[in-house]
Parts: sequence; structure tokens; C-alpha cells
Amino acid sequence: MENKEQSNGEKKEKTAVKKKTNWSGSLIVASLTGAFGSSFLYGYNLSVVNAPAVYIKKFYNETWERRYGFSVDQSTLTLLWSITVSIFAIGGLVGAIIVTPIVKFFGRKCTLLLNNVFAVAAALLMSLSLLVGSFEMLILGRVVMGVDAGISLSALPMYLSEISPKEIRGSLGQVTAIFICIGVFTGQVLGLPQIFGQESRWPYLFGAIIVPSLVQVVILPFLPESPRYLLLEKHNTSKAEKAFQTFLGKSDVSQEIEEVLAESRVQRNTKLVSILQLLRTRAARWQIATVVITMGCYQLCGLNAIWYYTNNIFSEAGINHETIPYVTLSTGAVETLAAVFSGLVIERLGRRPLLIGGFGLMTVFFAVLTISLTLQKSVDWLPYLSIFCILAIIASFCIGPGGIPFVLTGEFFQQSQRPSAFMIAGTVNWLSNFTVGLLFPFIQSGLQTYCFLVFAAICFTGATYLFFVLPETKNKTFHEISQEFAKRNKVSLEMQEMNHYPGERKSSAEQESNFTSSVDNGGTKKGIV
Repeated sequence: MENKEQSNGEKKEKTAVKKKTNWSGSLIVASLTGAFGSSFLYGYNLSVVNAPAVYIKKFYNETWERRYGFSVDQSTLTLLWSITVSIFAIGGLVGAIIVTPIVKFFGRKCTLLLNNVFAVAAALLMSLSLLVGSFEMLILGRVVMGVDAGISLSALPMYLSEISPKEIRGSLGQVTAIFICIGVFTGQVLGLPQIFGQESRWPYLFGAIIVPSLVQVVILPFLPESPRYLLLEKHNTSKAEKAFQTFLGKSDVSQEIEEVLAESRVQRNTKLVSILQLLRTRAARWQIATVVITMGCYQLCGLNAIWYYTNNIFSEAGINHETIPYVTLSTGAVETLAAVFSGLVIERLGRRPLLIGGFGLMTVFFAVLTISLTLQKSVDWLPYLSIFCILAIIASFCIGPGGIPFVLTGEFFQQSQRPSAFMIAGTVNWLSNFTVGLLFPFIQSGLQTYCFLVFAAICFTGATYLFFVLPETKNKTFHEISQEFAKRNKVSLEMQEMNHYPGERKSSAEQESNFTSSVDNGGTKKGIV
């Protein structure tokens, strides 16, 4: 009995030690630094153009008049402004397309570092446009900033999924969504009239983009590259071992090396799979379909429509027009808190309930919002219900749909497939973003408040599909997740091996041999069985 109790105590102690060492200092710094210079800037650039819109349009008009001797007509001004806002998505699409060869050649961390060139160039173009008197610089800056966002929204989740232990992979992945929300909120705060929301100060809103980029450039070089990338694609076992040790905060990483090599044995190939090859891979069909539908719903679920209606609904509720910008901060605060909550509970509740529950709640609140907006002129208290629905929709989005699609894309695919998978996900993401920006004004004009029923239907469709198809990926290795989908794809794991295309490779036996020799030369004493 004493021996049993002692052995149980030792197991609990080991488990406690393991939980404590999951979040190492290097892992936290890498995730925060990576997100601050990447997804934070994406969120910031989503909201930063809203506050100075009136002043930017005035700048466009004055520039036009100075050049051509007459004021720009309203339709042309509206077109210029629409291009300024929506062209961000075109840049994002370009970034999503070019990210695959970049992460293959430079690696995940170096891609994030090099991406800051786009951010700094965009900041300079946009912040100096007023001084130079060229609105083309502002539009070009938005394109370049979009390229930065397109690259970072693929490279960052890829990096975070590959450096984190499976026990906290979901929580670490949610850092991407949390910093998007913080970026949106920061853009709202800096856009207040007391800060940079003035006619003479709006260029500073764009110049501030340089700060997160500089922070990332200073800190990230001192952190390791993705150990999975180093081991499976660069075949550098010693650097991979050191990277695992740094991120996990322990010296014995033989188990983690073995897990990666187990995946390598299944793949028997670490050469990157192209998009066309991935689309033809039978063993990845349901993963691709799930990523496409999840990413599509992420952009088409109607959150952009909520931002469009917010000021109008607050005004209908009797809130003073001058006070509305400050009240709007509540939406950014709710968004951030909901994203943080999701990051804290994702490893307890799992991906499935948060994602399906988020889309399900959005369906309900969109339906209620449609009713309240339609009847709010006849019932005094309904505008307040509309405000509640707006906040509830934002919170529902951020607890699941706002970040988990990026986590799933990193979890669904093997190492050789991951860059192409993120390229597909990014393409769907940015095309959907552009489609919403292009079509929503027409949908809103034709359906008025009933436009929210379209988004309710999209959310319901997404929730239904995920309920029947999405497996739970919590605490599972990449190999185990592949096994889950092998059943649905109706292929064996052996068949999955055949679905990878042959190319230059090192076998897992070679890699194990390399690891053993590096261990014998002064590394960890524990070998791989």
C-alpha cells in the first residue's frame, strides 16, 4: 500500500512538474513578441481608418482640387475611400499567396522578422502622405500593409503551433486572436479626438505601426526557430534539440523529438507539398473542406456588418453623438475580454464546443437583433436590446470563431502540407474579406435590417457542418489528429503515406541516427527507443 501511494505521489508530482514547465519564459516571450508584431498590426489596421475617415476624405478633396483646380465629385470621393479601405484585403491575398515559398526558404521565425520590412514601408508611406500631398501613397501603404497581414496571419499561427506542447497548443494559438482584438481596441483608443483623432494628427495613427515592428525586430532574433521546421525540413537535429529545450524549459526532450520523428515516419517525406498536390491528396480532403468552410464563415459571419451598424444603433438608443466614440470602445473591450476568456478555457473545453457554440450563439443573437432593429421605433426599450445583441454577437465571435480557425489550420496538417494549407486558408480568408466589403453595401441597401438574417444563415450552416464533421483536437499530437481524419477520409494510415509525393528526403532512421549521435556528443543522455 505504501509503495502504491508513493508511486501515485510520484506520478502526481511529475504531472505537476510537467504542467509547470509547459509555459516556459521563452515560449511566452516568443508568442507575445510574435503576435505583437504580427496579428496585433492586422487588428490595428482593421479599425485605424475609421476615426480619421472625415479628415482623410477632406485631404483627398484638397489634394484633388490643388492638382486639377476643382473639387472631386462625391461619387469619385466615395470610390477613392472604398478603394482605400478594401484594398487592404487585396494586399492580404497577395501575402497569403507568397507566404508558402517564404516560410519554406527562410523558416517561420525569419519570415516574421523579414515581414517587418513591409510594415515599416507601409507606415512610412501612409504617415508621410499628408506631408507630401499624395493620397496615392496612403492607398499604396494600405496595399503593402495588407501584404504584411497576409504573411503574418499564416506564418504566426504556423510558428506558434510548432513551438508549443500539445497540452497548451490551443491556448498558445489563441494568442493570435487575442492580439487581433487588442489591435482593434488600440486603434479605437488612439483614434479618439483627445489623442490622434484630429485633422493635424491622423498621420500619427499610421506612423505608430512602426513601434510593434521594432519591438519584434529587437526581441525575436534571440529566440529559436521552430524546432519542427529545423528537424523535419532542415534536418538539423542539434539545433532542433536546443530549440525544444529552450521552448519547453527542460533538458530532456527525447520524447518530443520522438513524436516529431513518428510523424516523419508516417510521411516518409519532408519535401513541401504544393497546393495542387494537397488538393489531390485523398487523405486530406475533409481537412481542406473543414478549413475552407471555417475560414469562409470566419469572414462571412457578419461581424463587419456589426461595425457598420454600431454608431447608428447607439444613436437610436439616445446616446449623444459626441459620446458615441467612447461608447464604441465597449465593443473593443468586450472583444478583447472574450478572446482572453477563450484562451483560458480552450484546453479545458476543447475546440469543438467553443467553435460550434460561438457560431450557434451568433445565429440566435443575429435573429434577435433583426427583430429588435425592425421594431425598435415602436418600442422604447428595444434599442437597448439591440446594443446588448451587438455586444453578445461580438463576444460569441471572439470565444471561438475569432481565433480557433487559425489554430485548426495548424493542427490538421502534417509538416510537409502545412505551408500549402495555410496558403489555402489565407486565400479563402482574404477573398471572403474582400467579398464582404464589396457586397455588403448592396445587401444592406436591398434588405435593410433583414440583412442580418443572411449572416444568421451562414453562422447556422457553419455550426451544423462543424457539429457533424469536426473532431476534437485538444491534447492530441498531429499524428493522432491525422488518424481521426483517416477514418472520415476512408483511408488507412499506410494510404496516407502513399498520398505524399516523393522527393528529396532523409528517412526517419537517418534522423534518429543523427539525433543519437548528437546526444552522444554531449547532449541528452536518454536515447530514443
